Amino acid sequence: MPNKKTIKTEKTQVRPKTDLKTEVYNLSGEIVGKLSLPGEIFAVKGSNHLLAQAVRVYQANKRLGTHDSKTRSEVVGSTRKIYRQKGTGRARHGSITAPIFVGGGVAHGPHPRDYSLTLPQKMKKAALFAVLSDKLHNGSLKVVRGFEKIALKTKIMNETLNNLKFNEETKKKENILLITSENLKNIILSGRNIDNLTIENVKLLNTLKVISHRNLLLMEEAVPVLASHFLSQNKQKLLSGISTKKEKVVKKSASTKNRSAKKEIKPTKKLKAKK
Repeated sequence: MPNKKTIKTEKTQVRPKTDLKTEVYNLSGEIVGKLSLPGEIFAVKGSNHLLAQAVRVYQANKRLGTHDSKTRSEVVGSTRKIYRQKGTGRARHGSITAPIFVGGGVAHGPHPRDYSLTLPQKMKKAALFAVLSDKLHNGSLKVVRGFEKIALKTKIMNETLNNLKFNEETKKKENILLITSENLKNIILSGRNIDNLTIENVKLLNTLKVISHRNLLLMEEAVPVLASHFLSQNKQKLLSGISTKKEKVVKKSASTKNRSAKKEIKPTKKLKAKK
């Protein structure tokens, strides 16, 4: 008997309970402290298949699907017969708007359609966490303090990127994604004219946006916002599930006590003695 083929299954990595620690930089590029990052976001191992699926969904949802081509019935043209049916020695034709003629309709052309795809929220978050974890592991992510106080000048923003060694001569063409905690006017106006810099709100992050940039700059204030925005719902569900379970147990215990209290031993009837 031939040996049966064994199918190898990938082991899912358990999320670590302890938090990660990373260095915090100031605008001059100096290390000013350390910050603990949630391991549920920055210590996740994802698969290439999941990342490719997430990117495909984001790109498909960007398509408008408004392309359209005219058929032979929509093209403006005369409806008379071009020439008589028989006797010319040529193929028979009835309309000048047929697809075979120049200026006629298009056969099997594109028409408006919906390209949007859906992806479960758990898969979206897993893909995003996997990309952020990979950036941190490769040293392409830096946490910066003091970005909210930066002056509204493009020159100062360029100097800051040079201090953080993200805009050197060898790395001019590498894209940088600056993740902010909120829409700050001074950061947006001072960095909008820099070609290789993209500014994004932490609540609007997605896998395609992160994976299309080589380096990431994360504001220190954006870390708690990232954790609360992407993890609070799951924690609330878990806490609500635990509380409902406790309530059910308390109700059950109270109902059993009431039942036991209601049950009383009825006195047995005495049998009358026969005369």
